[in-house]
Amino acid sequence: MGLHAGGTNDPDEVRNWRIHLIAVIASMSAIAMGYDTSVIGGTMALDSFRRDFGLLGKTGKERDTLQGNIVSTFQAGCFFGSLLTFPLAEKYGRKKTVFLAAAVFIVGGTLMTAAQGILALLITGRAVAGLGIGAASLIVPVYIAEVSPPSIRGRLIGIFEIASQGGGMLGFWINYASNRTINNANDAQWIMPLGLQLVPGALLCVGMLFCPESPRWLARQDRWEEAEGVLADLRGLAGNTEYVRDELSEIRQQIEERTANRMTFRESLKRLLQRGVRNRICIGLLLMACQNLTGVNIITYYSPRIFETLGIQGTETKLFATGFYGIAKTVGMVIFSVWLVERLGRRKGLIWGAFVGSFPMWYIGGYVMKADPADNAAAGNVDRNGWGYLAMGICVSISTD
Repeated sequence: MGLHAGGTNDPDEVRNWRIHLIAVIASMSAIAMGYDTSVIGGTMALDSFRRDFGLLGKTGKERDTLQGNIVSTFQAGCFFGSLLTFPLAEKYGRKKTVFLAAAVFIVGGTLMTAAQGILALLITGRAVAGLGIGAASLIVPVYIAEVSPPSIRGRLIGIFEIASQGGGMLGFWINYASNRTINNANDAQWIMPLGLQLVPGALLCVGMLFCPESPRWLARQDRWEEAEGVLADLRGLAGNTEYVRDELSEIRQQIEERTANRMTFRESLKRLLQRGVRNRICIGLLLMACQNLTGVNIITYYSPRIFETLGIQGTETKLFATGFYGIAKTVGMVIFSVWLVERLGRRKGLIWGAFVGSFPMWYIGGYVMKADPADNAAAGNVDRNGWGYLAMGICVSISTD
C-alpha cells in the first residue's frame, strides 16, 4: 500500500505495469528531445557532414556562424511549439496533441535526414523538428502527471527526465560510433545519426494510439462516464471501487473550484502581479534563466568545438570526449534524483550544484585565456590525453548543476 496525496492508502493495483508502460511510451518524446539536442554538435564535427554542407572551405568565423544557425533554428522551433501547444491540448486533448507533436517531429527529422547537402532543407528540418519537440516537452509531463496515481507520480515524471538524459548520452555515442565504423567518404556517416532520431518519434506516434486520454481532461469536457472508465482501467480497479470514486470526486471538486474562481484575462494578470504570486513567478523564472546562463546547453550543442579549443585534436578524439560528457550528465542526474534530492532537499541541491559546478568552468575559462591550448595543440605542444581527462572533469562537475 502506498500513501495517497489525500492521506489515504493506495492499493497495490494502482502501481501496475500498464501505467509504467504509458509513462515510458510518452517519455519517447524525452528521448527524442535529448537525442536531437546532443546529436547535432557531433554530427557537425563529422568530416562527411562538413564536406557535403560546404563547411570545409569556410573560415572559422563563417563555420561557427553556420553551425550557430543550424542549432538556433531548432531552439526557435521549440519556443513557438511550446507556445502553440497549450491551447491545442486544452481544446483537443492531451493524447491527440502528443500524437500531433510526434508527427511534426517525424516530418522535421525526415527533412534533416533527406537534406543531402542542402543547407536550407537541413535548417528547415531543424525548425520543424523543434516545433514538435517544443510541443511535446510542454504537454507530455502534464499528460504523465494527469494519468499517474498520486503515490508514484514523481517516479513516473522522473522517467521523462531520465529518458531525456539517456537520449542525450545516446546521441553523443552514436556520433562516435558512426565516425568509427563508417568511412567519411560515405554520406551515411552523417545520415545515420540524424536518421536514428526518427525511431523514438515513431515509437511515440504509434504508442500514443494505444494510450488513453487523460481522465482529468475528459472530466473537464463533462465526459464523466468516459473519465471514470479510463481512470478505472489506469488504476487496474473496477469503476465502482471506493478508490476510483474518491479520486474522481477529487477531480470533480478541483474542476468545480476552478470554474467558480475563473477570472478574466485582466483579473489573471492582476493576480500575477500580487506580491506573493509575483515573487514565486520571479523565483521560477530566475532559476530557469540562471540554469541556462551557466552555459550547460552551449556545451551540449557545441561540445566538439569547445573540446577543440581545449587542445583536443582529431574528430574521433573530440567525439570520444563528448561521449564521456553524456555519460557524466546522465550518471550525475540519476545519482542526484534517486539518492540525493530527498536527502539534501531542493534548495541545498541547487546551492551545492551551482557551487561545485562553477569551479571547473572558472578554471577552464582562465586556462584557455592564459595558455591558448588550441594553438599549442596545433603545434604539437599539448598532451591530448591530459585534455581528455580534463574534459571529463568538466563534465562531471557540470552534471551536478
